[in-house]
Formats: sequence, C-alpha cells, structure tokens
Amino acid sequence: MLVTQTLSRAVPESTTMNVYAILEANGREVLLLVRLRSRSEVLRILARTNSTVAKASAMDISSTSVRKLFYGPSELRAGWRFLIFAALVTGLMAAKTQCLRMLPHGTDQATSYLVDKTLKFAVFLLASWIMARIEARTIADYGLPWRRMFGRQFWQGATIAFVCLNGFLIAFRVAGAFRFGEVALHGSAIWKWGALYGFGLFIVALEEEFHYRGYGLYTLTTGMGFWRAAVLSSAAFGYSHAHNSGENWLGLFNAGAGGLLFCFLLRRSGNLWMPIGFHASFGWTQTYFYGVPNSGHTLPGHLLNGSFAGPTWLTGGSVGPEGSLLLTLLLVVFWLGAATWLRESRYPRQRMPVS
Repeated sequence: MLVTQTLSRAVPESTTMNVYAILEANGREVLLLVRLRSRSEVLRILARTNSTVAKASAMDISSTSVRKLFYGPSELRAGWRFLIFAALVTGLMAAKTQCLRMLPHGTDQATSYLVDKTLKFAVFLLASWIMARIEARTIADYGLPWRRMFGRQFWQGATIAFVCLNGFLIAFRVAGAFRFGEVALHGSAIWKWGALYGFGLFIVALEEEFHYRGYGLYTLTTGMGFWRAAVLSSAAFGYSHAHNSGENWLGLFNAGAGGLLFCFLLRRSGNLWMPIGFHASFGWTQTYFYGVPNSGHTLPGHLLNGSFAGPTWLTGGSVGPEGSLLLTLLLVVFWLGAATWLRESRYPRQRMPVS
C-alpha cells in the first residue's frame, strides 16, 4: 500500500521504469523486479497483488480458527477425544450385545450378569487401548497400571472398607436396629461361596471403576479440571443405580457420593486399585459376609443371616446400608480420614494443560 501511494504521487504517467517492491505475505517478504511502461500499469499490478495478499491472510486466519476449534496447545481437544471414545464404546457395546445372545438358553441370572460385566469391562478396556494408541499414552495413564493389581493399595482399600462397614453395622447393633443372625453356611461351603463372591464382586468393581473413573474421567480432566469431571462422573455413577429394584433417592445420592469418594481415593492414591479394593470389599462384606441387601439385591450363599429393624431412613430398608442416612455420615468420615491419611495429589500423573 505504501509503494502504491508513493508511485501515484512521484512517478510521471508515461514513464518506462524498473520497479522494485518488497511485499509481505503470510509473514514472508518477497522482492519483486518489474519493468513496466506506465505509472497506471504499475498501480494496477500492485492493487492486484495487495488483493491477493489480503485473501491469503484471510484464508490463513480462517484455517487457524478451524484448527483452534479442534486442537488445543498440544493435541486434539478433550471434548473431541471423548466423543471418539464414546463412538468406539457404542460400536463395541453392540458387539457385546450380540455375544450375550450366544449364551446357552437357560443360563442362570448370576452367570449372565457376571459375563455381562466381564464383556463390558473388555469394551471399555479395548476402547481405551485404541485411544491410548492414538494419544501415545498407556492404560496406566488412565488409572489402571497392571503391575499394581492386588498390590498394597488394593488391600489397603479392601481392609478399610471391611473395617468401616463392620463398625457401621456394630453401631446399628448397639442401637438395636441390626441383628447379625445365625451362621448360614458350614464346612467347605463357607470357602466356596466366599471365593465365588470375592471373584464376582472384584469383576464388578473392576468394570464399574474403569467404566466411570477410567478414560472418560482422565480425558474430561484435561478439558475442565479434575473435580468438575469427578462430579459429572459420580452423578452418572449414581444414576446408573436407578434401575436397581428397591432403590430409593437416598440410595442414589449415596451411590453418587460413594463415587465421589472413589474419585478422591484415585486422586490421592494415584491409580484405581485402592478404589477397586474398597468397592469390591464393601460389596463382599454386605452381600456375602452379612447377607444384607446390596443396592436393593439380596443374594443366596451368604455367611450370616443379617437383618435390619427400624425406620427406612435409618436402616436403608430394602436398599440396604446404601439407602441409610447413617451411611451418608459414614462417607463423610471416610472422606475426612482419607484426606488426613493421603495428603498428596497423585492423579493425573502429570499436570496437563487444559485443552
């Protein structure tokens, strides 16, 4: 533009000349040597050149805006990655449904449930593995380092859940709202049912923890921060219990609050093995050891014939301890105790930029 204005003032109309001009296009300077016959011809050439540069700059800005829509500072934005993951899970879930239809006719409900949980875990594991390949990460980055399976943190979580739930039920017994009942199993049946429930509830805990606090939680954390992602994950976890028979609103709230506690244990322990141990042990203690309802389900093969007596808001009624207001208070105690014991945040393993 400066070259055009200078020529229009200083150069006679009928002049043959060599014109040198430095133009800037997309951050690059270009030196032009042009031999033209008149000032007007020079001005026409420069006007067209300015127009071309302007169009190139506009296209560059548009391209940058589109890229920013899809990419953050270092990779595809969290929302798009989460949508790709959700699409993978949706497709794999359809395949899982076809596999379940191949089970022999007459398969009992417990076996069908366990196979369903196992296949669902496989779906989330495979989808997470595909995303890990795309993102140059590992399954351990999403909270599941295989080398720590059944390690110290797993058993710490399991022990804490067993001890605290026992204290919870003993408090009920002192208040006259719970009876331990008689021993319902004898001999080898004790170990058989104990092992079966241990295996089954480990699979349930593994699937649910990786489902709700695996890849999805990790990816949403990169986009909105850990605690916002944790609240969303825990709300979804609580809502997933709505289809359980006998469930009530307090049971749903406590399930969501329990999910938030598991997020906290993940945050402070650095991986999912402590929450998995806690989750599995809590279910095993309710279902097998005491034989009380677990999320509205009372199953056969329990060690003791435990039973509640009292108002539903206190005992949980048909929901079990999960539907008790006292459990809400116990979750707060769990949280405070864990915050005192585990003081350092270890998840995610590295501080990630928000994208």
